[in-house]
Amino acid sequence: MASSLFQVQHTLSSSSSSSTIVPFPLCKSASHPLTFRTLGFLDLPRTRTAAYNTVKCDMSEPSNLVNGKPIVPVINEKTLPKSMESATTDKIVSRNASKLKLFSGTANPTLSQPTSPPANENVMELQIMIDACRRASAKNITAVIPYFGYARADRKASILYTQGRESIAAKLVANLITKAGADRVLACDLHSGQSMGYFDIPVDHVHCQPVILDYLASKTISSNDLVVVSPDVGGVARARAFAKKLSDAPLAIIDKRRHGHNLAEVMNLIGDVKGKVAVMVDDMIDTAGTIAKGAALLHEEGAREVYACCTHGVFSPPAIERLSSGLFQEVIITNTIPVAEKNYFPQLTILTVANLLGETIWRIHDDSSVSSIFQ
Repeated sequence: MASSLFQVQHTLSSSSSSSTIVPFPLCKSASHPLTFRTLGFLDLPRTRTAAYNTVKCDMSEPSNLVNGKPIVPVINEKTLPKSMESATTDKIVSRNASKLKLFSGTANPTLSQPTSPPANENVMELQIMIDACRRASAKNITAVIPYFGYARADRKASILYTQGRESIAAKLVANLITKAGADRVLACDLHSGQSMGYFDIPVDHVHCQPVILDYLASKTISSNDLVVVSPDVGGVARARAFAKKLSDAPLAIIDKRRHGHNLAEVMNLIGDVKGKVAVMVDDMIDTAGTIAKGAALLHEEGAREVYACCTHGVFSPPAIERLSSGLFQEVIITNTIPVAEKNYFPQLTILTVANLLGETIWRIHDDSSVSSIFQ
């Protein structure tokens, strides 16, 4: 733990390098309804996953630093090796070439740790890192949790299917992180908005939609051919917001009924997808049961192509078999969860959220607006 805990990285660099993960921007461009403007990357290669290298995160130089020296990122490279390591971690917050081994008591460490499987071990490691920073007199500790693994356990089952003696694990884990000593949490695309309220400290909820939207814009799909599909009723608000940013594309909804944990049965389709390019939008893909059955239904209803887009690729078995079965033209995810090389398949595309998180972390440190990134 000690060897990985205090690996302090360089701050931002202006040089660029090639990558097999697609870096994408944050801010909408006024020149085209389906394009987005970069915040530091221009003309970087956009190819599918292969060697799974990441790019570094270039950020603009803030004019005034009201909080003194930059944040010191502290990254567990064992559990998050693919989204913030190598070229990324060496460049994320930089202003010079110095490399520290330990932060001082006035530093603001940022701990990056997804609570992906093995979730219990990763949550415990995060708490230990927070405690180590707190005991080293860290000024402010920010826990960056790209994937909050317990977010789905945010309530007991619905009224019709309530089972007694169920835990609300999302609240429990939020309490553990708070009690360990974190001053702030930064999370990507929580399963539900109410999870932010489980923390008694500030929570910055980072939406990764702009990353996926810009990639879809690069594919130049005609707006007349596009339809955004929600794989279930609970994701309608997410899909509607996604469709609105794609030139207000039409929306379709898949009505399903769940008969058990991680099991879903598709019932019918609300909307028209005949001859269309269907883009299914969700926050995560776990076993891929919902999205695979939904894709099969879309093909039955006459969809020309089906794309699957989500932020978190959990990929619990048998997700890979379902996703690579030929139902999808492309499966687009982000690198909030490391994907093992053995789980790569031809239709998989992984987009990096490094510059999105880097910009958010810098704005938090500099007391700047975070919400303005997504406007």
